[in-house]
Amino acid sequence: MRRLVIEKTAVKHNLSVIKEKAAGAVIYGVLTGDGGGTGVVPMAKLLRAEGIGHFAVCEVKEAEALRQAGFVDEEILMLRSTTNREELERLVDLNVVCTISSVDTGLALNALAEHRATVACAHIQVDTGMGFGGFLVSEPEKILLAYRSLSNVALEGIYTQLHGIKRNDAEAQRQLEQFRQVLDTIHAAGFETGVVHAAGSFALLHNEGARLDGVRAGSAILGRCRRTRDDRLKTVGYGEVPLAEVRWLPKGHTIGTDKPIILKKPARVAVLPVGYQNGFGVIRPRETGLLALWRQWRRARRHTVRIGDHRVRVLGPIGSTETLLNVTNVKCSAGDLATFDVDPIFARGFTREFR
Repeated sequence: MRRLVIEKTAVKHNLSVIKEKAAGAVIYGVLTGDGGGTGVVPMAKLLRAEGIGHFAVCEVKEAEALRQAGFVDEEILMLRSTTNREELERLVDLNVVCTISSVDTGLALNALAEHRATVACAHIQVDTGMGFGGFLVSEPEKILLAYRSLSNVALEGIYTQLHGIKRNDAEAQRQLEQFRQVLDTIHAAGFETGVVHAAGSFALLHNEGARLDGVRAGSAILGRCRRTRDDRLKTVGYGEVPLAEVRWLPKGHTIGTDKPIILKKPARVAVLPVGYQNGFGVIRPRETGLLALWRQWRRARRHTVRIGDHRVRVLGPIGSTETLLNVTNVKCSAGDLATFDVDPIFARGFTREFR
């Protein structure tokens, strides 16, 4: 059986770092992508046990899972805006805080709330340069229209998303300044903004100016965000699977499929029954260009697997569902347990287990 192990102590450690960095700001535990691959409900339970009472999701089904699991009083923020009537109906039923990113999304939510003689809660999203959604900073009149005309929507917060390329990034600082100008415009018109948040995982860790009323921690919880040497996070998540087969292959034998190699000498190999289809060796895109490709190639060559007290290298390319390991100098046999790093968000075919 393939197991994806989530180390609870490592998650708790990362949360302690996040709380320290948040410095009292409201922490939204971001559970997008099925809790970053760990499962929305089990991760939310662990976060709640550590004092996190605000969550953010991107899918209606994620909000439904939380409410059905007993997360009745916790605030759930939907980070994706929508004009879909069915989705809005369900979000209001679930008492989810919606996102308004345009005049159209605001009017759709307001019309639904008015029809039901209720008030829906929402946060305003501002696009300061990421392009994924939100009111443009160059169109403040549309933002003010939302505050003036949405009588059946309680605007409880406002947020943006910042670049997370490097610490003290000039572009992120420019975004933050634009966001502050939007806030000034809203305040000058006599409106309150509610909870103001801009920092995702990277900005939370490396940009004190972005830690406003609230912060959104997602990949940092698993130590899978863009890392720096002194961020103090621990990488969370590893795979665990028994070896399928161990045998000798002769010199000159060809191994691999996509980019096969020829053995220069006899080798004892173990078959690891996981491959890139299971998420083994798959990494998040962090950089672009030739230098990034070279770095990814180097990381791929360094893939190792632990068998007992030994760390062994991958032999040849990682396969789709199976990968060969060089165990020439390691005493092992079929059925021995192998462990390896795998990003939970890419893990497929594993049984999840919190330890």
